[in-house]
Amino acid sequence: MDPILAGLSKSLPEAKTVEQLTRPLLEMLGSVTGLESTYLTSIDLTENVQHVRYARNVGNMQIPEGLSVRWSDTLCKRALEEGRMCTDDVASCWPDSEAARQLGIQTYVSAPVRTDEGTLLGTLCAASAQRRQLPAKAEAVLKLFSNVIANFLEREILMEQLQAANVRLMSYALTDPLTGLPNRRALYEELERLQKRAVREGGSVLVGVIDLDGFKGINDTYGHQQGDAFLQDVSRRLASTLRTSDMLGRMGGDEFVMIGPGPAFEPGDVGPDGQVQRGEADEAARSLEERAGAATVGRYTLGDAVVPYEGASVGVVAVDPRGQDAETAVRLADARMYDIKRARRAARTIH
Repeated sequence: MDPILAGLSKSLPEAKTVEQLTRPLLEMLGSVTGLESTYLTSIDLTENVQHVRYARNVGNMQIPEGLSVRWSDTLCKRALEEGRMCTDDVASCWPDSEAARQLGIQTYVSAPVRTDEGTLLGTLCAASAQRRQLPAKAEAVLKLFSNVIANFLEREILMEQLQAANVRLMSYALTDPLTGLPNRRALYEELERLQKRAVREGGSVLVGVIDLDGFKGINDTYGHQQGDAFLQDVSRRLASTLRTSDMLGRMGGDEFVMIGPGPAFEPGDVGPDGQVQRGEADEAARSLEERAGAATVGRYTLGDAVVPYEGASVGVVAVDPRGQDAETAVRLADARMYDIKRARRAARTIH
């Protein structure tokens, strides 16, 4: 066993992936068993499929990598059920295996690859098209290697689970739970990124603030559950008006913010507060303002009621990114939104 342990001591520290671990072990397993093919499989019990992940082949018999067979037809399943690790007469031992007949397997040995809790991940196998007597140490080596691979796979699965959990946590940290939109933190991070990009490319940044006029009345009349449904519907309608390069987020309550890259501007287009007041960038802001405002107008189904809504107050500005932080840019858009809100109120009063 000394050469085996020496091989393991070299392979284990160097392996960063399952493949880097498995391929040297398959070579060593071939040397120990003397069989033509050694291979590692994975098993999907839900789909009733066994896949050959990695294989080493010498001689005439070939176990191809990527091969998929029905789990219920495999030698591995029969061996596990019978508690039999090996045989040198597959045709007599398991004559009903179509997969074994097609591959021409006569001598076969396998060990399950399981987690510490007993979950079956796959099998480690060796096979030959000839009848061969296995060395006495073959089964012990196979069990040792299958345990080594199982520990590595279990660690890999744990790392994948941790990474997925971190992704979910990050998503929760950057997402408004009601609408699924980016939250304040995500918006400000993206706005800062847009500003840096605009400085490099000589463009402006479009920032819009949306306030849902009359939202308190909807909550009071139809209840908070329908108020939440209204917010969700508004968010979908607003999102449909944006470009793929834009971002819509919810700041909280009934306030939304949208941001995106804007056109280039001339120095004379910019007012003392950093807002672009004329030119192509200002026109882009007015266009986005109109589209977003129009998107919120319509009829909303709130429970059994269909409620007409006259639309939100929307203020959009194009800002010069130089010397502007995210807070200042949003404040400019907020001020524009309140100008729109006052104008809408005055128009309603007149009529």
